[in-house]
Amino acid sequence: MTAKPRIARSTPLGEVAMDIFSSGLEAVDPKAAILRTLSLDGARLSIDRGDGDHRQFEVGPDGAFDDVLVLGAGKASARMCQAVESVLGELVSGGLVVVKDGHSVPTDRVEVVEASHPVPDERGMAASKRILDLADSAGERTLIIVLISGGGSALLPLPAEGITLAEKQAVTDRMLSAGADIGEMNAVRKHLSAIKGGMLARHAAPATVLSLILSDVVGDRLDVIASGPTVPDESTFATALDVFRRRGLTEELPEAVRRRLEAGERGDVRETPKRGESCFDKGEIILVGTNRVALQACFERARALGWNSLILASTIEGETRDVARMHSAIVKEIKATNAPISVPACIISGGETTVTIRGNGK
Repeated sequence: MTAKPRIARSTPLGEVAMDIFSSGLEAVDPKAAILRTLSLDGARLSIDRGDGDHRQFEVGPDGAFDDVLVLGAGKASARMCQAVESVLGELVSGGLVVVKDGHSVPTDRVEVVEASHPVPDERGMAASKRILDLADSAGERTLIIVLISGGGSALLPLPAEGITLAEKQAVTDRMLSAGADIGEMNAVRKHLSAIKGGMLARHAAPATVLSLILSDVVGDRLDVIASGPTVPDESTFATALDVFRRRGLTEELPEAVRRRLEAGERGDVRETPKRGESCFDKGEIILVGTNRVALQACFERARALGWNSLILASTIEGETRDVARMHSAIVKEIKATNAPISVPACIISGGETTVTIRGNGK
């Protein structure tokens, strides 16, 4: 990353804050994150796992893989795809990624389609079906690169058998209104889906699946990001039902949704793939960008500008109004006591807060 110039001490605080914030965004730029992770030397594709650890794949007619298929979902997946194509070029056989409306970018060998987010629509369902069909068509000599970023869960809304898209939309909308967090949302989504919760990996077997993931969730839990289409699912049908029970929403569930979840809890419906299932044996999962990476970049930029800096936390959750009050209290403490750091101070925090709707808000 090119070093940014210093800015004058007289610069308005709002501009300073935006300069620091933009440093965090640049650190997790989708294209840059992929280019840091992938490199090609002849027909040898190298994957940087971090800390100097690499895995290599021989691709092309004389390698272990005849085909490289790119699949993906999320608001940043098209930009991630651009980076993959810039590395692999004509070695990419084809593929499909689905993005939020307005997030398409030009690609050469992989198709990009748009769909609705955060409430899923028919376009997302059609794209999900096509992605699953492509995974089903892959063989043992296919390398599937799966690109996942924030929004991927809503953009892969392929309902499980017996569930309609309208029913999934109603459930999603009601959970959003109730202030459900991302973990709760995805535990439910995975158990109403034909593609999430490791199901894409189950369909892709016996192909090798390389998942490149740009995290948008607190704690970077792989089974939560985009509802984990290529990773073992840690949640169960019982987990999903418990979300509705704790939030008092059970009676508002569509009948077909309730029947499926209760049947799954009884063991009458097959669970999502769990750790140890053979479909994960040849998989590789790389986190290419996280909240912590962004916060560290903000921290370093603030220090370079002469601010005493502190990363408060990368896992902040809760009601937005409550978190805002907490940050305000910390600011007052710093001004009064120069603790936990002294002025000039820059407090940096990250996570995902939620808003419970009261009345007719959004």
